[in-house]
Amino acid sequence: MRAMVMERPGKALALMELPTPKPSAGGLLLKVAACGICRTDLHVVDGELTEPLLPLVPGHQIVGVVEELGLGVTGFKPGDRVGVPWLGGTCGECCYCVTGRENLCDRALFTGYQTNGGFADYCTADSRFCFHLPEGYPDTQAAPLLCAGLIGFRSLRMAGKGKLIGIYGFGAAAHIVTQVACWQGREVYAFTRKGDTESQAFALEMGACWAGGSFEPPPTPLDGAIIFAPAGELVPAALRAVAKGGIVVCGGIHMSDIPAFSYDILWGERSIVSVANLTRRDGVEFLKLAPLVPVRTKVELFPLEQANEALAALREGRIKGAGVLVP
Repeated sequence: MRAMVMERPGKALALMELPTPKPSAGGLLLKVAACGICRTDLHVVDGELTEPLLPLVPGHQIVGVVEELGLGVTGFKPGDRVGVPWLGGTCGECCYCVTGRENLCDRALFTGYQTNGGFADYCTADSRFCFHLPEGYPDTQAAPLLCAGLIGFRSLRMAGKGKLIGIYGFGAAAHIVTQVACWQGREVYAFTRKGDTESQAFALEMGACWAGGSFEPPPTPLDGAIIFAPAGELVPAALRAVAKGGIVVCGGIHMSDIPAFSYDILWGERSIVSVANLTRRDGVEFLKLAPLVPVRTKVELFPLEQANEALAALREGRIKGAGVLVP
């Protein structure tokens, strides 16, 4: 099979011919139909996440068709279309796993980071952490649901039930979660790089009621804010934008350092929380919800061999919506 392989952090991915893998017990062999490109992939290939399997096939928003079942697999059959998310496995026995917080498992394995992912013609995955996908979504439109959608959904829940929600960084996750928030009857205020009128217009197209620069004050104090951009300086900006009792959610797995800020912008029972990974429950609930909204994903497609160009476009903010690799 063909695969885009990371040999070491900071080096461009290399197109290689590799043996098609075999599923282990409990696993699935999938023929990859599409794989979303995520900012986490950038953190992996740039070396900001420091414990990758090497050499590594990245990619963790995988839509694939079951080709072969490993020993003991139930609930799937050859020909099924399934989704593979970032969370690829957990220990199932630690204090986090047994209390419904498997996203915090210290022995978790992550797709496209500690196991090979979907920047390839084929991949394997633990069947217990795969999802049946809803009908009505073409493969390329379904792929971004598996991380951008799931992390956005978890972030929105953690932002509380307030009506006025700010979103900092308007990319793949933001364009999905905006649709969900509007469907729930909330108002979304979008914050982008200063002068990025194209992203601001995209946010308004997706349902935001206001769009402006990252450090502009919103027209009214917000109930909560979600930061998808990996920029620590946005945390104080978001704290200033939320009203007393407001929640600022850091939705990324990696962020630059948060600068010092005065206590007064945190006072008033404002809070800062992070989102760590996802649970299978998040996946089941969101994939049931998405067709009801209905969530529509805007995607830009790249052939597998252009993975480096796709990652560069994401890094430079040139993708509106989500980038997707197609083998």
